[in-house]
Amino acid sequence: MMKIISYNVNGIRAAFKKDFIGWLKAAQPDVLCLQETKAQKEQVDTEAIEKLGYHHYWFSAQKKGYSGVSIICKEKPNHIEYGTGIEQMDFEGRVIRADFDNCSVVSMYLPSGTNTDRLEYKFKFMDEIQDYFAILQKKIPHLVVCGDFNICHKAIDIHDPVRNKNVSGFLPEERAWMDRFVNQGFVDSFRKFNSEPHQYSWWSYRANSRSNNKGWRLDYAMVSEPLSPKISRAYILSEAYHSDHCPVAVELDFKKN
Repeated sequence: MMKIISYNVNGIRAAFKKDFIGWLKAAQPDVLCLQETKAQKEQVDTEAIEKLGYHHYWFSAQKKGYSGVSIICKEKPNHIEYGTGIEQMDFEGRVIRADFDNCSVVSMYLPSGTNTDRLEYKFKFMDEIQDYFAILQKKIPHLVVCGDFNICHKAIDIHDPVRNKNVSGFLPEERAWMDRFVNQGFVDSFRKFNSEPHQYSWWSYRANSRSNNKGWRLDYAMVSEPLSPKISRAYILSEAYHSDHCPVAVELDFKKN
């Protein structure tokens, strides 16, 4: 069994101040994919992570205190791939991959499109990452892509689909890209088990959004189709409060047919 958790921590140093290590000890993931770490490796208390028996790998943005992804895992990977080889994507530290015997796990932080410049960058990133995964799927058919996609796929994934239809994160073009991503051979593991509304992974810090559950489901554990029969559980860990996001999890049972 492999438990994979994905978590946009919105600053790993801030999360540490909210007992991130206590949470990690209790959650016991086999693989933890972090996004928006906002730190260089040397700024993180990695010793505390190692004391829990974890290996850790960091791919930070060139810009200090911005973006960044990490993979923390119990088993030492066969290989770690830092970035994609696409320069305009990699300088922001948005993709890291760990290869294990049974599958490869990617931690990905897709850009948000908060203004016109960033929206253009986001669309370029989306096109390039889709091509990147199409090639990778041929090389590594057993693939789990975890992370903050910064997109709600369907109306069920957002608290107010009507008012947000022209907001980045729920634009028709972004949602169509999610369709293409899934059709390329990925399963949204959470929706494989849960078709209920009002299940979110991000809430604005404004207007008591989280206590009122006015959220967006932006975080996914996408499992490649050849690996999908091994999915045993997928769920949202909404009780974790280190960030404006909460973690999402998928469990794979490699003994399952």
